[in-house]
Amino acid sequence: MQPTPDAVRAVLAEAEELVSPAAVQAALDRMAAAISARLADRDPLVLVVLNGGVIPAGLLLPKLNFPLQIGYLHATRYRGATRGGGLHWVQKPSLPVQGRTVLVIDDIFDEGHTLKEIVRELRAADAAEVLTAVLVDKLHARKVTDFTIDFTGTTVPDRYVFGCGMDYHEYLRNLPGIYALRE
Repeated sequence: MQPTPDAVRAVLAEAEELVSPAAVQAALDRMAAAISARLADRDPLVLVVLNGGVIPAGLLLPKLNFPLQIGYLHATRYRGATRGGGLHWVQKPSLPVQGRTVLVIDDIFDEGHTLKEIVRELRAADAAEVLTAVLVDKLHARKVTDFTIDFTGTTVPDRYVFGCGMDYHEYLRNLPGIYALRE
């Protein structure tokens, strides 16, 4: 059942700030420097994972001062829920990836099933290279095997988090910091 806006406000009022807006900006600056060092001469295609990657990409992309193209894809395991299920493709990549260096931007690396499958699909579509960037890496031991993230902004403990692209029942993605439900 979808919460009411008043219920969402109550959750936010009780939430714990894990990463301040200033710390998010510092993490994005570090990511931009690392991505620029790696991709500035590559003519990359940046694919934003909808919906979670919209906010991190919107904050990160203006910090990348080199030619790039931007597209999107939409693959999800959550569909507004707090637990993931099987991967569902809403939209395959909006631009061709064949022969391209591709940077996939998403909000969080939780268990990694979604990103691992996205990367597998892009490689199968003959991308020359596929790199990943996430604002948040959630710290726990349930990660998929044989898969790592190339560029990470910050880490959070193993809690339900929202803000900066991550949602609470499709709400609160727009928050400038990262928050967790009170334990």
